Amino acid sequence: MEAAPLIELRNVRKTLGRTRVLDGVDLKIYRGEITAVIGKSGSGKSVLLKHIIGLFEPDAGEILIEGRSRAARSAPEKRALKRKFSYVFQDTALFDFLTVFENVALPLSERRNERPAEIARRVREKLRQLDLDDVEEKYPSQLSGGMKKRVALARALVTDPEIVLFDEPTTGLDPIRKNAVHSMILEYQQRYGFTGVVVSHEIPDIFFIAQRVAMIDEGRIRFEGTPEEIQRAADPEVRAFIEGLESPRDDLTGVDSHPIGQKRLLQEMIRLQRHEIPFSIVLLAVESRGGTERIGGHEAGQEVFKLFANHVTQNTYITDTCFRFDINKIMVLLPDTNRQQAMLFCRKISRSLEGHPLLDGPGGQAAFRFAVSAGIAQAAPGADLDDLVAAALEGVFVLYESHA
Repeated sequence: MEAAPLIELRNVRKTLGRTRVLDGVDLKIYRGEITAVIGKSGSGKSVLLKHIIGLFEPDAGEILIEGRSRAARSAPEKRALKRKFSYVFQDTALFDFLTVFENVALPLSERRNERPAEIARRVREKLRQLDLDDVEEKYPSQLSGGMKKRVALARALVTDPEIVLFDEPTTGLDPIRKNAVHSMILEYQQRYGFTGVVVSHEIPDIFFIAQRVAMIDEGRIRFEGTPEEIQRAADPEVRAFIEGLESPRDDLTGVDSHPIGQKRLLQEMIRLQRHEIPFSIVLLAVESRGGTERIGGHEAGQEVFKLFANHVTQNTYITDTCFRFDINKIMVLLPDTNRQQAMLFCRKISRSLEGHPLLDGPGGQAAFRFAVSAGIAQAAPGADLDDLVAAALEGVFVLYESHA
């Protein structure tokens, strides 16, 4: 039986001025998941987010939280409900005249029932957890764009919310910082267990961190499902929107994008079925081994991932396909290759990494530690792509570990 949604919008309508922004929105958001809301500019994504948090009230329809209508709750119940939410604004909305500490403390200070000593304890604890304790006396103007995003997230999390809403959190960031913010959202969502709703135009990158995707079009939810389902959607409007934002190259690593890689996998699967020509896949993941966040943060991790992807492509043949598979994973498709030959490819990658100066860490920081894991699978006739990926994930082993 399907779990009950944490948040449900039923036939929500909203007119601003003379424009019908929401025209019968139906949407379900589930506890402990990240839901991505995508759509064209002006399609109502941010207005939808403001209805979820309660900044806007619908003209018609209802919004249910844990099965109860928000509108039907008493004033004290609405205040208690508001404390379950936090909001990360598109431009971070940090106050330039306040220090990092003061910005993060603001939501607690506004409650007026917290003792100063308790506020200070909670703020410093959150700054430490998000590796910001060394910048608490700095002002936003002294921080990088990526660091400002982390401060905004610390402010959102300091109240221990159950639900965190992100309005275009990567707007204006370069590929390194954009992927660092995505990585940060995913890591902290897994650490703290909050339910996340992310308004985004980053496709396919947002699919790497979301469990569910909702596409809004002309004021209605045109599609709702998993990232895998939307990428296979038959609806021509959905397909046109997704493909219009996709690029043949992943903007962080420069390798083929996820959709291009999926098409190549399908082509090889067809060759296998028709002509019995074997192929294998190698799934490579770059993971922190302690110290990474303290030294360089998520941006440093993305730098290493980018360098690693480039290194892998230098060790492939022109007939191989290397593409971004996940937030920290690259898949290499090896045509006319069995599992044993794929293992030889992995050994070549491992040997070539030993002593490679490119992967010493950003700026050659000696304490930067990471590991590369690998999973190998040979495609079997009659199996599908999900079976192939599952087989690769079953036998994951450590291919390389930095010695810093």
